[in-house]
Amino acid sequence: MIHSIHIIDTGLFKLDGGAMFGVVPKSMWNKLNPSDDNNMCTWALRCVLLKCSDRNILIDCGMGTKQAEKFRSHFYPHGEGELYNSLAKYNVTPEDITDVILTHLHFDHCGGAVQYNNKGELAPSFPNAKYWSNKTHWNWALKPNERERNSFLHENFVPLEQQGLIHFIEESESAIELFEGIKVHYCSGHTKNLMTIEFDFMGQNYFYPTDLIPSSHHIGVPYIMAYDIQPLLTLKEKEFHLNRCVEKNSILIFEHDPLVEACTVVRNDKGRIVKERSVSIEN
Repeated sequence: MIHSIHIIDTGLFKLDGGAMFGVVPKSMWNKLNPSDDNNMCTWALRCVLLKCSDRNILIDCGMGTKQAEKFRSHFYPHGEGELYNSLAKYNVTPEDITDVILTHLHFDHCGGAVQYNNKGELAPSFPNAKYWSNKTHWNWALKPNERERNSFLHENFVPLEQQGLIHFIEESESAIELFEGIKVHYCSGHTKNLMTIEFDFMGQNYFYPTDLIPSSHHIGVPYIMAYDIQPLLTLKEKEFHLNRCVEKNSILIFEHDPLVEACTVVRNDKGRIVKERSVSIEN
């Protein structure tokens, strides 16, 4: 049973605005998240900690700090957020984490899973944790297509398997209950078998859509990232989950929105699902 929910801030980074908003014209998206002179927009790296009676579950873990400066310079990491420091605010040490759910293996979601130890060796950031993925996505990341090759960095996740820490969640077309009150939904528009996370806490339903809906700006169905491998499938998946969120009065927690931590959604008088109100997750 979940006892508390906490937002884990692992910093900010930048990505090309056109890539993040796909076919939506810059004249429209630039009003939502203004770009700099290089067409780069600022985005959050917002993870979620679920404290349970017998577990401390971390959902995603940011991009980490182990990559070479040349790689990091492409993404302008900045901000005060840092993985370990953010956990420490809630009296959680790396050793206290029991489970890490990796929604998918793109570098900005799993880079913090592995770090260099004092011997200069790649080691798990959370030594006592089970790391959760699924077999289909894992194999997809091991042999990436050219479109996603630069997003799947083997040093971020292969050491977990080598040390026997990776565990694979059952795959199904319907939701899988991984832990009590915590469900996994599979989506394949952004990347193969991305896992979105649904959970209930104190009678409220929450949905962490990760890169299916990376920010509140992407609630509009046509707002689909150019990174997605199957954008028309993303469209269908968004419609399905947004309809479900309206029905359940869910709170959506956004991994990448630089300003809006979470929100509720409603159907407007034109039948479109839109943001209703911003929500701050009480920590």
